[in-house]
Amino acid sequence: MSNDAISHLLSAPRYELLPFMGFEDELTKLPDGAKVAITASPEKGLELTVDQSVRTAERGFETIPHIAARAVESEAHLEEVATRLSDAGIEDLFVPGGDNEEPLGPYDSSYQLLTDLDERGYSFPEVGITGYPEGHPIIDDDTLIDELQKKEPYATYIVTQLCFDPTDIIRWIEDIRGLGIELPVYVGIPGVMQYQRMLSISRKVGVGDSIRFVKKTTGILGMLRQMLGAKGRYEPDALIEGLSPYAGQARYDIAGVHLYTFNQVDDIEHWRRDLLS
Repeated sequence: MSNDAISHLLSAPRYELLPFMGFEDELTKLPDGAKVAITASPEKGLELTVDQSVRTAERGFETIPHIAARAVESEAHLEEVATRLSDAGIEDLFVPGGDNEEPLGPYDSSYQLLTDLDERGYSFPEVGITGYPEGHPIIDDDTLIDELQKKEPYATYIVTQLCFDPTDIIRWIEDIRGLGIELPVYVGIPGVMQYQRMLSISRKVGVGDSIRFVKKTTGILGMLRQMLGAKGRYEPDALIEGLSPYAGQARYDIAGVHLYTFNQVDDIEHWRRDLLS
């Protein structure tokens, strides 16, 4: 791995945090002004995400709330959420469809929410959408690509779902570039994870969320085997090594990495700094 490639991928990552499980304490372990993506959970509700996002922005972090379409209860609720975030100076939204089994309001997909936001005149400088290098458990690949193409005009970047195979990630980027989708890509990768910590978070998140996470992350069993083989600890060195030849190449336009921290910032930051140095 070249130093330039490692720096490109890891010098300014996005850190995804769960808005509970010691969230406030985890913020203190991040670099000043870090990019902090705050998830939305069906079990905890969208208001927790919005509340924590506003407070996080007030502390000087570059805050990226996840506004899950299926968690928005009404058009009025969307107006309220967008206004609160805008008033807090938040300039970046990530808009997934969400993991609610049934939509709580009129938005069944992120495309519907994005078009409604646009029609209502809300303009956030940065808007992220989801990419699926390993596919989706209940949505076929053709539909995923069709939806990605429909959402592209409303977005400024893509974040990939958690994936453990760099070959799958690079192949997927090549595929979307071949279709004319040119948005920069933040590659979603797991950070350093302790097995016992993951189990604890799974219990806190709720059984429903945990099952949905396992379903949409086809590589998780391989990751668990690696963790158990490494005395309960996973480190994403192999992922960074596999991605590094493509970092900085205009064709791929990999903007950096999106670290799924599982609220284990200390371990991730030690690993990241060691690799950068």
